[in-house]
Amino acid sequence: MPSRRKRRIHHELVSLGRGSRRVCRLLRVSPAHVKDPELVEDTALIAKIRELAFKHKRYGYRRIRVLLRREGISVSLRRMKRLWKKEKLQVKKRQKRKRKPGLVTLIPEKAQSPNHVWTVDFVHDRLSRGGNLRLLSVVDEFTRQCLNIRVERSLKSEDVRQTLELLFRDYGKPLYLRSDNGSEFIARVLQGWLKEHGTRPLFIEPGSPWQNGYCESFNGKLRDECLNMELFDTLKEAQVVIEAWRDEYNGFRPHSALGYQTPDQVAACWNATHPSIPLREVI
Repeated sequence: MPSRRKRRIHHELVSLGRGSRRVCRLLRVSPAHVKDPELVEDTALIAKIRELAFKHKRYGYRRIRVLLRREGISVSLRRMKRLWKKEKLQVKKRQKRKRKPGLVTLIPEKAQSPNHVWTVDFVHDRLSRGGNLRLLSVVDEFTRQCLNIRVERSLKSEDVRQTLELLFRDYGKPLYLRSDNGSEFIARVLQGWLKEHGTRPLFIEPGSPWQNGYCESFNGKLRDECLNMELFDTLKEAQVVIEAWRDEYNGFRPHSALGYQTPDQVAACWNATHPSIPLREVI
């Protein structure tokens, strides 16, 4: 075992930029017997990481690192991962469904711009005192903005039409509307109305939810980060909490598929860089 003096000399030379192995050869000590001094972590940084992790319980270390960067705190990815593991802040991952081998995963008509393809789907939940909740989510596939989450006890095709009518007025009309083959989406009243406004339906194949992958992914985040974290006593409470989460999703939550930008930032960037390309006309 090297003496304490040799270990101190080793650490001093390494701190000056000398290679550890070369210093060990000069001092005639084994590298296995020379431990690097323990790093003294920034307690303020750790406290901030824990604060953000507690506030956003389903965020991983990459997303928390983006939030730190927004506040002017720069942390390397390697250091962030080490601190995250040291503080035991790992998020339990959801088990992904196993897909049968050999299935085609191509998405028909991939969105190329805002208002090119919107996707709609239903999510189900329950109140704490009993009673069903039905959520209609509408997402722009290009910007990943959630345009609306309508929360009711029940939703029919006419409710879907009314929701889309309001969104068409606010955001313009999409060229395509992607959905499954649910009765609410294939209803004549809705399909006739969409045809009048020049929006074409894109129905996914039965048993092929990956063809509506953007909405499936969004619905998974909605359930993981909101529905599974809350107990709703009333319909009004559910509407308020879910709408607050939608605002956070659009304007605050870093999106990994968008280079950790928010959907609102992507939409703003598109509008700034494509001023000569008008979006589909507003009703």
